Amino acid sequence: MQATQPAFFKQGPKPLTRVLIFATLSLALIVGDAYYHLLGRIREQLSLALYPLQWLATTPTNAVIEASIFLQRQNQLIAENRTLNDARLIAQAQEMRLKALEAENANLRSLAVAKESQPRQSLLTQILYNGRDPFSSKLIVDLGQRAGVSTGQIALDASGVVGQVIRVQPLTSEVRLISDREHMVPVFVERNQLRTVVYGTGRQSPLEVRNMAPNVDIQVGDILLTSGIDGIYPSGLPVAKVSKVERAAGNAFARIQCQALAGIDQHRFLLLLNPPAALPPYPETTPEPQVKGH
Repeated sequence: MQATQPAFFKQGPKPLTRVLIFATLSLALIVGDAYYHLLGRIREQLSLALYPLQWLATTPTNAVIEASIFLQRQNQLIAENRTLNDARLIAQAQEMRLKALEAENANLRSLAVAKESQPRQSLLTQILYNGRDPFSSKLIVDLGQRAGVSTGQIALDASGVVGQVIRVQPLTSEVRLISDREHMVPVFVERNQLRTVVYGTGRQSPLEVRNMAPNVDIQVGDILLTSGIDGIYPSGLPVAKVSKVERAAGNAFARIQCQALAGIDQHRFLLLLNPPAALPPYPETTPEPQVKGH
């Protein structure tokens, strides 16, 4: 069976002739494009026509590469964010600790100045914790009998009186604050030397001056100092500042409130003053002589 082929392939030019024809056309196109740029527009049109095909071919690969780069950058940003956050927290903790140390150093320096200004010897003590009774105003400090602490010693800071030692153990002592309800301090008004007594009313509560007549010469802003009466406190220690005076006509006594000058709930360190010298004994009472009538 004979193969049916088009007449062109049976009767066309010979292969050598076709090679020569196509070679000549190729050389003509090369020379024309090199010297006369005949194919520039054709290439531009072909590139515009083939651009969508190139875009469709390269888009999946580019999308995968961009997604990989995006995920890597996200992971890097998350790691850097965690590192910066940890560094910020550490810096904040160090800053708070530095501020606390600065405040503590300032308190210690002020206590050192106050210690040098006191004529009596004193001991620097650290507050360990508050008393167990929440309704009382007491502190436990880290010095006791072994350090030479005794009952009756006065606790103070650089601004004024804090309290008094009421119980001593071998290694610790208990200090009753001037704000305690069972505590009182004999004082006098610095402005006019008027003697009176300051009473505690409880932690976080103002101090009070009681049993004073409505016309008593006490004013807001007056400074109250220890009077030294009864040998309890040394004379001249700052105690409180008058913050409020009420003189109601219907009341038998004036209502006088004071603010403690010492930072009762603000410091970690206190000074314990040695107790003052004992006063002479109270004179014995003798019966008054009877006057005989004439």
